[in-house]
Amino acid sequence: QVQLAESGGGSVQTGGSLRLTCEASGDTTLCMAWFRQAPGSEREAVAALDTARGRTLYADSVKGRFAISRDNAKNTLYLQMNGLEPEDTAMYYCAAKIWDCGRSLPRDNEPDYWGPGTQVTVSS
Repeated sequence: QVQLAESGGGSVQTGGSLRLTCEASGDTTLCMAWFRQAPGSEREAVAALDTARGRTLYADSVKGRFAISRDNAKNTLYLQMNGLEPEDTAMYYCAAKIWDCGRSLPRDNEPDYWGPGTQVTVSS
């Protein structure tokens, strides 16, 4: 079993930055990811990290602005978000998949564990 807990969400203006944190406990997983879901939209992965190889994957919409990383000693996952735009407004979820990420971002039905989410709101 894996427990995930996100923090760090909040409200910022366009161009601002936030860092999301996901504290993980329990079993080791090979793929960790950040998803987001805006009102009326499907949940989508924005970044993923292959914990064994250190390989990262990003959605085109956030590439160059967001950075996913992990502190192995603390078993904590981060999402540094810079240059935030109103389109980034969403509930952000930390997710973990037992097996590796593969070559593409995980789909919504792939993670085995989910955190409860943290809200990010970007105003213009």
